[in-house]
Amino acid sequence: MSEDREQEQDGARDNAARPSRAAARREHRASARPTGRRGRSGESGSGSARTTESKGRPTPSRDGRQGRVSLFRKIGRFLREVVAELRKVIWPTRRSLATYTLVVLVFVSVMVAFVAGVDVLFAKGVGWLFGSG
Repeated sequence: MSEDREQEQDGARDNAARPSRAAARREHRASARPTGRRGRSGESGSGSARTTESKGRPTPSRDGRQGRVSLFRKIGRFLREVVAELRKVIWPTRRSLATYTLVVLVFVSVMVAFVAGVDVLFAKGVGWLFGSG
């Protein structure tokens, strides 16, 4: 009997520590934050606004940009990037490729049979409903 009472008291303590309303939970989280962080609306803090620093120089690639690039250079760059991306691809083994192909063919066959069956049922239903024949 005393164990049940202890569990009830533990549950009551847990519920007391956990706010039930959303606003109370937000306040509880805000009070648990370190004092250096600001809240969403800036309610905490001593008015020390961060100064905006200069961004500095633009990116070097933009400084030396040429006006127009030839079509052949664009095509060459595109092909180099295609080859680089294809090197990252993990190609399936012959066995896994055969397995995937078989799974797709079986799934497509089942779906074709299902759609054909539903089509035949609808055709018979419409024929029965409107009395063709």
